[in-house]
Amino acid sequence: MTDKSRIGKKSVQSNWMTVGTIGLLFFIFGFVTWLNGILIPYLKISCELNHFESYLVAFSFYVAYVIMAIPSSWLLKKTGLKKGMMFGLFVMAGGALLFIPAAMTRTYSLFLSGLFIMGTGLAVLQTASNPYITMLGPIESAAQRISIMGICNKSAGVIATYLFGVMALKNGDALLANLKTMDAVQKAAALNDLASRVIVPYIAMTLILVLIGIFVKVSRLPEIDPNVENTGEDEKFYGSKTSIFQFPFLLLGVLAIFCDVGLEIVAGDTIISYGLSQGIPISIAKHFTSLTMIASIIGYSIGVIVIPRYISQSKALRVCAVLGIAFTCVAVVSPRMISVVFIALLGMANSLIWPSVWPLAIEGLGRFTRIGSSLLIMGNLGGALLPLLYGRLADVINTQKAYLIVIPCYFFILYYAMAGHNVGKRVKKLPESA
Repeated sequence: MTDKSRIGKKSVQSNWMTVGTIGLLFFIFGFVTWLNGILIPYLKISCELNHFESYLVAFSFYVAYVIMAIPSSWLLKKTGLKKGMMFGLFVMAGGALLFIPAAMTRTYSLFLSGLFIMGTGLAVLQTASNPYITMLGPIESAAQRISIMGICNKSAGVIATYLFGVMALKNGDALLANLKTMDAVQKAAALNDLASRVIVPYIAMTLILVLIGIFVKVSRLPEIDPNVENTGEDEKFYGSKTSIFQFPFLLLGVLAIFCDVGLEIVAGDTIISYGLSQGIPISIAKHFTSLTMIASIIGYSIGVIVIPRYISQSKALRVCAVLGIAFTCVAVVSPRMISVVFIALLGMANSLIWPSVWPLAIEGLGRFTRIGSSLLIMGNLGGALLPLLYGRLADVINTQKAYLIVIPCYFFILYYAMAGHNVGKRVKKLPESA
């Protein structure tokens, strides 16, 4: 073997090790994020909440992205992307640790505080890792790489929701029936016992997050400089910009991410409570979030195969928007189990939105990449507000018709795919993305 071929082989191995390490981080995103799908019905029972109050779980988690996204950009400017990832993991560990006193005292505000802190750590982690994986190769195939990360994310979601569903909602149907016949003292004791079920899982999560943080610190992840790696096809044109607000395609991308995250959380985090509202037993409904994750994995797998070989990122985005509109319309008019299936299928419709929007929104930002990434991460506010709005409509109207709130979001995604991603952008259009 020649020296040149050895160097090439080593480079490929190094790149795959880098992708694998970032994939591990996306696995952690998924494990922590999609637990909310179980936490919502779990805390609704243990803390005696209505629909609106229970969806404060998603609000507390995702509002942290909005508050902490810009500070995350400042932090990453000082630490670099690699150290920033480590710092984010340690902050998440602190949030997981707060679940222990929250469970011991059955205090909903402490649970929400722990979720906010975990969301803060994820804001740092995602502000670093998303542009990192986007710039790890050609921008045209970024959706393919992010789809691989999505498979890691949603696979973790399947595992997390299954394990936590088994541990936290074990014998849930019997418990709900018994609570109706208990006096105040017996009911408090039963709910305290239910709340205590999360203590051991969150102690384990705290330790795992700390260990992964240490692993990232000692790993050989290469440092990527966005100022160099993301200058765009027309460096002079983009370099003349003086403000992030001079990139309308990015600002529209923030709104697209807002819609996307709201859509993902509505599909993944409301489906269990929706199933329960339709009279489906907890023993069955507790697995519904996993169905949404499996549908997402199928969508991501398709993305890995077809982008950019057969279709562009913008065309993938169009397909996702149309599917989302169609599946939602079927879901709101169908009988209960068919409706649940189509809500789960929204996971497939949503799967390629984030991977496609992200590279379309940050392409060519150059020295504005970090702040642009922070603004995109702020789009996670959709995950805080849309489920909360869904919960309010579910209380006022009904849990099925409340899903109509996602239709306008899919129409905006369709607009971004067809025109919005090119507003203010001076790049050559490929024939397939016309």
